[in-house]
Amino acid sequence: MFMNRIVIGSLLCSAALAGGCKSGLFGSETPSAPPQPAAPVVVDGVRTSYADVVDKTSPAVVRIEIEHKDKVSKVQGAPFGDDFFRQFQVPQQNQRPQIERGLGSGVIVNANGTILTNYHVIDGADKVTVITSDNKSFPAKIIGSDQPSDLAVVKIEAENLPFLNLGDSDQVRVGDIVLAIGNPLGIGQTVTAGIISAKGRRTGLSDGQSFEDFLQTDAPINRGNSGGALVNLQGELIGINSQILSPGGASGGNIGIAFSIPSNMARSVLEQLLKDGKVHRGMLGVNIQNITDDVAKAFDIKDRAGVLVSNVKPGSAADKAGIKRDDIITAINGEKVDDSNVVRNKIASTSPGTSVKLTIVRGGKEQDVSVTLDEFTVADNKNGPNSQGDDNAPNSQKESGKLGLSLQPMTAQLAKQVGAENDKEGMVVTDVDPSGPSAEEGVSRGDVILAINKKPVNSVADVQSALEASGNNPILLLISRRGSTIYLTVKPE
Repeated sequence: MFMNRIVIGSLLCSAALAGGCKSGLFGSETPSAPPQPAAPVVVDGVRTSYADVVDKTSPAVVRIEIEHKDKVSKVQGAPFGDDFFRQFQVPQQNQRPQIERGLGSGVIVNANGTILTNYHVIDGADKVTVITSDNKSFPAKIIGSDQPSDLAVVKIEAENLPFLNLGDSDQVRVGDIVLAIGNPLGIGQTVTAGIISAKGRRTGLSDGQSFEDFLQTDAPINRGNSGGALVNLQGELIGINSQILSPGGASGGNIGIAFSIPSNMARSVLEQLLKDGKVHRGMLGVNIQNITDDVAKAFDIKDRAGVLVSNVKPGSAADKAGIKRDDIITAINGEKVDDSNVVRNKIASTSPGTSVKLTIVRGGKEQDVSVTLDEFTVADNKNGPNSQGDDNAPNSQKESGKLGLSLQPMTAQLAKQVGAENDKEGMVVTDVDPSGPSAEEGVSRGDVILAINKKPVNSVADVQSALEASGNNPILLLISRRGSTIYLTVKPE
């Protein structure tokens, strides 16, 4: 895989004054030509320029510079890659703290100096400076930040600033023309154009505690555009630029796949951060997943409408309401749902303590359940997937035939190694055959298999018995992964 290198050079040029000049070099003074009117924006019904939109919107987009002291940059793994573009290091003998400087963008959303940006732009900053489009510099105060949405609010002391109104992102259509405005790669404010490529995207580039409902665009966006504006042709703010997908990873650039936080989500976060300094979200306390063809076949589901509940947290709102594993949620307050990300966002956008009506299917029968929502909190998942079990454990069982896995019964020590302290039972995946059927379905080392074809497994004998009973049919695995559970179907070789 090759990645293009962008080389920015400077051009030396000379300009001839075709209309004359006021200089003794040419002997006489020639009157200057009168200024020409601006080119028309629309010709024969076709837009020929976005200059009117840019004039209206770009003054409200700012450059954000931050400083860290004695800290490892938390933006290293940010969705945009590393927004830090320079690093200044004081010689060791001076024993002065290392200073790291970062660059991002922001959008003024109120004339009083209220600015929306990304969480990952200001995360951990000791100092925040805002530079407006007319090159005025202001110290900024962080009003509040929200990691799950990757949004933050900062404030500068100023009045009568140009600002953008938040549009209705629900009304945006795939194919609409949009402009992205920001400060990519530290070269200064830049405007790019594209269309809305998709809506409701979930990238999975963030951790499992994030809420994503992205607008996807092909407007060129690069590092430094983080927190910048995505605007429609009416000059409304419809998105905050947040992520790009690039084959170059953290060092990669634009390939036409970028993601913006929709303005309706940003509006809710903005209002709550201004009011309370934090965001309150509802929570059911379940793991849910989409119903694929294989899952539908394994559960003998005729109608694929709804989302499957793969786990219920003990003591949660869902548990108290009687929701059970393997229930299918088909509607929320009478509105049909068939996508797990949509369900998650709908519940999160509802205030904690609110009672919602869930329509569920259990055993082929539909029923309504009333649930009073808990409050969502960001889980502290310190144990990552890189902390794995021992490949040479004496009790491991190589299941290379049907699953292509090495499995070991759960122990307290192993649970700690793989970050599965909440799992007291099950079989830990200690190795995965990269050419086996389980690898193809995304089973990873450190996963805990709780059940096979709905039968709990806690020993090698349990696994063998369940696999023998499955014959050559697809095998349904219930997997626990860092506190979440999911059903996966593996087609045996």
